[in-house]
Amino acid sequence: MTQPQQFPIARQSAGYAPLRRPGSIRRTTSIDSEWPEGYGQPWEMIGRARDLLTPFEPGEPAVLATGGFRILASPMREILSIELDSEHPRVQELVGVRAGGASRLAIASIMDDLKGTPTFQLLDDFAGASLVAGWIWSRWTNDWMTSVSRTAAASTTGRKGQMVDICSGFAEGATSFNPDGTTDHTIQSSAEVGPLENPDDLASWHSMPFQQGPRKRRSRRIDFWREGGLIKVDCAFQDSGSNPDGGRTAIHEYRVFAEIDEASGVLVALQALPLILPYRECPGASVKVSRMVGHVVADFRNDVLETLPGTLGCTHLNDVLRGLADVPALARLLPAGDA
Repeated sequence: MTQPQQFPIARQSAGYAPLRRPGSIRRTTSIDSEWPEGYGQPWEMIGRARDLLTPFEPGEPAVLATGGFRILASPMREILSIELDSEHPRVQELVGVRAGGASRLAIASIMDDLKGTPTFQLLDDFAGASLVAGWIWSRWTNDWMTSVSRTAAASTTGRKGQMVDICSGFAEGATSFNPDGTTDHTIQSSAEVGPLENPDDLASWHSMPFQQGPRKRRSRRIDFWREGGLIKVDCAFQDSGSNPDGGRTAIHEYRVFAEIDEASGVLVALQALPLILPYRECPGASVKVSRMVGHVVADFRNDVLETLPGTLGCTHLNDVLRGLADVPALARLLPAGDA
């Protein structure tokens, strides 16, 4: 068996968000998970999102849109109940849907009229956010592995609970596996992280509550602006959660830079920086993202999954790239001129 390529351990956070650029739009999203009745019980997921326009001229930024949801998820990652910040006539059709490919398909079909909005981005991210949410319990309890093993047979993670070859970090022969083929959670790498909000920019993020107890947060930031016929993009992603000592630990973090031809909507350049990842094989996905160059960005929600399947990609990096699909349409709201 050929062992997958290994890389230096990635565990260096980018820190807080950069200052907003004049003439740019910033989308920020977060999904917070908490377990009122303890691990292994239904848990609450609260999504928050905002699109913010920063003008060229001095003055206050303008909120273009906001979004949010509250989902009660089962241990099997099914939607038990759901509420949106804004009413939608079909939202209750999502009750009973399981996270993963099924939820993405259902959301794309049932909530089609919300595509491009912050709310749709949050809903689309339910799959990935619920996949990794329970990891935070590894920081809070010594028997987390027992609970994980007990539910693995019925898990919706991977392919009917089988993780091999679902992504670059779980390629066959990777260090993420024990000799018996089970996942080795004990060697996962992580890093302590600080706040995402920039202390010199009170509007750098939408409002996010301070987390105490075993609570997990998935956060995204997408900045974009015009420059020389291009839409330039700087985006960040982090999976983190609160620690017993009051700090925060992240298990995933990426920074991605992209350039989109504004006239055609085609991706012309892409760079992905793996900053915090759990296994030595994980950074390999960042090398392969250049395969997306030449694709129409508005089609990324489908094209990324088709171009970077299995061990060619990373589940979480793929979701970062898929989130770029809304940028070309949102870029029409940018003020005229280059930043």
